[in-house]
Amino acid sequence: MSDEKEPFLARWSRLKREAPAPEKKDESPAAAVPPVESLTPESDFTAFMGPKVKDELRRLALKKLFSDPHFNIPDPYEAYSGDWTVGEPISEELLATLNQARTVLFREPEKKAPQETPAADEKIAGEEKQDEPRRQDT
Repeated sequence: MSDEKEPFLARWSRLKREAPAPEKKDESPAAAVPPVESLTPESDFTAFMGPKVKDELRRLALKKLFSDPHFNIPDPYEAYSGDWTVGEPISEELLATLNQARTVLFREPEKKAPQETPAADEKIAGEEKQDEPRRQDT
């Protein structure tokens, strides 16, 4: 280390210029792979999985492999792999019995309650009903 204080950016710039150039990667040719058009599901796809194979070529080979109908069979033990859109729809009679459908789908217009006579209200307000339990605070 030198006795003089060198500014940080000047030191960084000097060291950057003195550093050796990074080595280029080995540009050896990729492994020989068969043409994607000639692949069948029984072909060997391991040549396409090498590190020197371009990603585009690897994806094309995998797309060719997974286009086989063998891979379209859903797993019978997977809960959500079935096609749940093929069932028969709920009948109108059953739909009418469901509470949510009754309030959302089959909403009836609100009926106005008949107006009570004021004499009946006064009679009820003055008397306590003996049959109803009173609320108890705990």
